[in-house]
Amino acid sequence: MSSAPACPQCTLENTYADGALMICADCGFEWTAEEGDGSGVVVRDSNGNVLAAGDTVTVIKDLKVKGSSIPLKQGTVIRNIRLVEDDAEHIEGNSDKIKGLVLKTCFLKKA
Repeated sequence: MSSAPACPQCTLENTYADGALMICADCGFEWTAEEGDGSGVVVRDSNGNVLAAGDTVTVIKDLKVKGSSIPLKQGTVIRNIRLVEDDAEHIEGNSDKIKGLVLKTCFLKKA
């Protein structure tokens, strides 16, 4: 069995070391040993920037919101986000008009 850690993005164990980086052969995600340790999951926005709890993000595309007749427009700012535990693809937050949002990180960019 390999001693390489599982990929923080896709959680598969087909990873290998390449110098100072760890690389996932399945999804192509690259991370350093420091990023993979500690938090367990690295949450990134659509541009690859690392997100942390309390950050401010901007919506990059108009989104329909389930349970609401109000769409989330491009450029909407979500302040003071919360990371979903053990999930690198979702964050929680509130907009000015809609509370209790769970958003996919592929539709967000760090502000």
